[in-house]
Amino acid sequence: MNNHFKIIIFDGSFQTTPFINRLVARLAENHDVYILGFNEKIHKKVKNVNYIPLGSNQNKFRFVSTALALSFSKKSFTHTSKTLNLLFKKRRKEVQQQNFEIAVSQIQPDCIHVQWPSLLPWCEGFLLHNTHKIILSQRGSQTNIIPFVDAENFEYLKKWYPKVSGFHSVSKSVSEKGDIIWSDTSKIDNVIFTGLPLEQMVFSNKYLKSKPLALLSVGRAHWVKGYDYALKCCKVLKDAGVSFHYTIIGGAEDEELQYLRKELGLEELVSLKMRMPQEQVFELMKSSSLLLVPSIVEGLPNVAVEAMALGLPVISTDCGGVTELIENDCTGWIVPSHSPSVMALAIENFNKMPLEKIHNIRLAGRKKVEHYHSDTQMIKGMENLYKEVIQTSNP
Repeated sequence: MNNHFKIIIFDGSFQTTPFINRLVARLAENHDVYILGFNEKIHKKVKNVNYIPLGSNQNKFRFVSTALALSFSKKSFTHTSKTLNLLFKKRRKEVQQQNFEIAVSQIQPDCIHVQWPSLLPWCEGFLLHNTHKIILSQRGSQTNIIPFVDAENFEYLKKWYPKVSGFHSVSKSVSEKGDIIWSDTSKIDNVIFTGLPLEQMVFSNKYLKSKPLALLSVGRAHWVKGYDYALKCCKVLKDAGVSFHYTIIGGAEDEELQYLRKELGLEELVSLKMRMPQEQVFELMKSSSLLLVPSIVEGLPNVAVEAMALGLPVISTDCGGVTELIENDCTGWIVPSHSPSVMALAIENFNKMPLEKIHNIRLAGRKKVEHYHSDTQMIKGMENLYKEVIQTSNP
C-alpha cells in the first residue's frame, strides 16, 4: 500500500496550537498536508503545509470572494446561483459548510483529522454517508468535562462517535473517558502522547532554587486549571513564612483571580501575566524554581512535559493523565486536587530538599520525556493511526 497520504487537518481556524504545528511540520516531510480554517489570519505558516481558507470571519470581502472562488471552481451555474442566494440572505454558516465540502472534494484526502469534538457538526455529511475517513482527537475539556456536564452534548457524541473511523487520544485517561461515551470491539483508538522537538529543548544542568522560590503556572484562566486552589496554597505558604513569588502566565485578565489575590493579601507575592509566545515561556521556565499544575481536570498537560524536558521540577495534582507522566518522588511530585494545604506542604518539602535529590528527579523527568514524548514517536504513532484507519474498510 502507498504510505504517502493526503491528510486534512481540520482545526476550525488557522490559529493552530503548538502541538498541531509540530505535527504538521513533521507530517509535511513525507505527506501532502492541508489545514482548512474559517479564520484566515496566520501569524506564521508552517513550511510545506497547504492552507485552504473557508471564508474569513474577520473580513467580509474575503468571505465573499472565497465563497465565489470555490463555487466557480465547481463550474456549475446551479451551484453558483445557490452560493449567490446564500450570500444575499447572509446565511454565513451554510456558505462556510459549502466551502468546506467543496475544498474536501477538490483535495480528495485519504483522511480528515478533526482536532476537536466541537467540529464534528461540520463533518456530519461525511460521517453519515461514509464518504471520507474521519479521525478525531480526544483531548482537554471537550472530552474530559463537557460531555459529562452537558447531557445534550453527551448524546450528540454518543450518536456520532460510532461513525468516526478512528480516534487519537492524548493519554490513557482521556481514552477511558472517550470509552464512556462510546466503546466497541471494532473501535480504533490509539494513545499517542504529545511529541516535542527535544533536540531544540536543551536540558539545563545549571539549576538553583532561587530565594524567594520562583513558582510558575502556565495556561488559560479557566476553572479546570485550579488557579483558585493555587492561590489558596500561596496563602498557606505566606502564613507559614515561606519566601516565594508565584507567576501565572495567562491569568492577567481574569477578574476572579484578581479579586481572590487581593482578598488573600497576595498582591505582592502573585503576578498575573498575559499569555506570551512559547519561546518566552520556555525562557521563563529556565529561570523558575518549580512548575505548579494545580488543575482539577486535564488530558495530559503539555506544559508539564515541556517543563520536564527543560529540567524544571513539577508539582502537579493527580488529574487526568498526569500520573502517566509523573511518578511521585521519582520524576516529579503528585498531590491530590482541591487540596491547597497538601500542595503547600509539598512546596515546603521541596524547599527543604537537597539539590542533589532535585537534580536526580530532574534527570529522571528528562529521561521520561525522551522515552515517551519525542516528536519522532509522535509522528510514528500518527502515521500508524492514519495507515490503520485508511486500510480499514468502511462499515
